[in-house]
Amino acid sequence: KEYVGYLAREVSKKLLDDQFVETSNKAAFNERVHAALLDELALEDRINDEVRAILEAYGDEMRRTGANYQDMFKKVKIELVRKYKAVL
Repeated sequence: KEYVGYLAREVSKKLLDDQFVETSNKAAFNERVHAALLDELALEDRINDEVRAILEAYGDEMRRTGANYQDMFKKVKIELVRKYKAVL
C-alpha cells in the first residue's frame, strides 16, 4: 500500500508537471489517482483468487497428468484477463 501511494504521487506529479492535466486541487487529484491504482491492483488480486479456485477444483486431475501448477496458473490467468478485458 505504501508503494501504491508513492506511485500515485509520482504519476500525479508527472501528469501535472507535463500539463497533461489541469486542476486547482492537487491533493484531490492525487487521491483519485491513488484510488484508481488500488482498484486496478484489486482486480488483479481478484483474478488471482479466481485462478487459485479453478486450479484447486482441478487439483486431482493436474496431479494425475503431472501438470505444472505455475504453468497452469499463467494459462488460466491469461484466459481470465481476456474474459474480463483487463489490462495488467
